[in-house]
Amino acid sequence: MSKDESVVLVGRVAGPYGIKGWIKVSSATQPLENILEYAPWQLRNERSGEIVREVDVADGKLHGKGLVVRLADVGDRDQASALQGLDIAVPRSRLPEIDDGGYYWTDLEGLRVETADGGQLGVIDHMLAAGAADVMAIRCTQDGGQKLLFIPFIRDEVILAVDLDAGVIQVDWDNDS
Repeated sequence: MSKDESVVLVGRVAGPYGIKGWIKVSSATQPLENILEYAPWQLRNERSGEIVREVDVADGKLHGKGLVVRLADVGDRDQASALQGLDIAVPRSRLPEIDDGGYYWTDLEGLRVETADGGQLGVIDHMLAAGAADVMAIRCTQDGGQKLLFIPFIRDEVILAVDLDAGVIQVDWDNDS
């Protein structure tokens, strides 16, 4: 997906739920149900980033460990199934301001990662929620091939500096680990 500075990915349509057009949503917000507050949503193609459609949320609720949502113009399982796999994006202006030192994941994706001594590790491909700490999945070239290196996003221990303007994160990390 091409990086669009004006929108933030907040989730994904995981699939249909039931027969009345409800969908299961994988929310990237904390808590999960905060995604409901940012409607209307832009449903986007994961690969191209193109907006497939804009949708209004009619209803939503926690269900088990997940979230189910009814969209205003989706009335049956077939319509809900057609949305499976689409990313959910919202204009950044609808999201709460972040305190100094905080970042949305989208702010970090694409930044170069280097060690304290200037060694280049790669570029952040994506971020993962992994319990105690978020994790950076860094795409790096090694031995002529591409691989992912996973480094925890722990401030003042692993993360030494984040410079969004320069597009660099400096880490205390031994690449031979």
